[in-house]
Amino acid sequence: MNAVDRLNVLKTYKLYVGGKFPRSESGRVYEVTDAKGKWLANAPLSSRKDARDAVVAARKAFGAWSGATAYNRGQVLYRVAEMLEGRRDQFVREVAEAEGLSKSKSAAVVDATIDRWVWYAGWTDKIAQVIGGGNPVAGPFFNLSSPEPTGVVAVLAPQESSFLGLVSVLAPVIATGNTAVVVASEQAPLPALSLAEVLATSDVPGGVVNVLSGRTAEIATPLAAHQDVNAIDLAGADESLAKELEIAAADNLKRVLRPQPVDYAETPGIDRMTAFLETKTVWHPTGSLGASGSSY
Repeated sequence: MNAVDRLNVLKTYKLYVGGKFPRSESGRVYEVTDAKGKWLANAPLSSRKDARDAVVAARKAFGAWSGATAYNRGQVLYRVAEMLEGRRDQFVREVAEAEGLSKSKSAAVVDATIDRWVWYAGWTDKIAQVIGGGNPVAGPFFNLSSPEPTGVVAVLAPQESSFLGLVSVLAPVIATGNTAVVVASEQAPLPALSLAEVLATSDVPGGVVNVLSGRTAEIATPLAAHQDVNAIDLAGADESLAKELEIAAADNLKRVLRPQPVDYAETPGIDRMTAFLETKTVWHPTGSLGASGSSY
């Protein structure tokens, strides 16, 4: 058969929930176009039920992921970077189409995104040393503070930065032992849905990251009000939606990271990691050494 006679095999994009690739529970899809309005694909239009299913999956995965050693989480994140490197050309094309970039600019964005995964992979076993430690107290006690993950975090991915911005808000959440429910960019969800395929074929356990596509407000509203979601990053919400979601999040005292101007190309600090960490402080008597009564 002549190559020109072949039918193109169009890609079917799906959600990523609990390590599997379901279609939206509602069966709905919506058209995704490039920067010039050309049709690219049909993406799943997630429902409230999809959001609830993603939270269940994230909660189920939290115990094992948060209980893994920080070093192991770093290895897993580095493996994601390895897999992204192998599929670099695919993401260069998808980011170029999604954001209207030239091939060279898109390649620079993808390279920065891969480097961002590596950067956070290196932080997994170091963040505790930076924000934890021993505290001086007036008494014969050890007083030690150590960070612990908050739990299930809903992440509204940035709308304009469909890949670098997405990874910049997702990686710090899972690097510190949380699990995530990600709402992809509404207008440019395809890089996020393709990232889910990378996560599924790397060492990230199912449920640690769950990716939903669709109308940001429609998906975010039940997540903000969900009693089993511990925190929410509003990076992809506009001011009006952010205020509405913050009010809904107050019902169970969720941690809320409000949207703020960010240049995702800049090297990030540790703020997005510490935003979703709790601090546990432990007291322990020092005891005494020898007949002299000296303490340690």
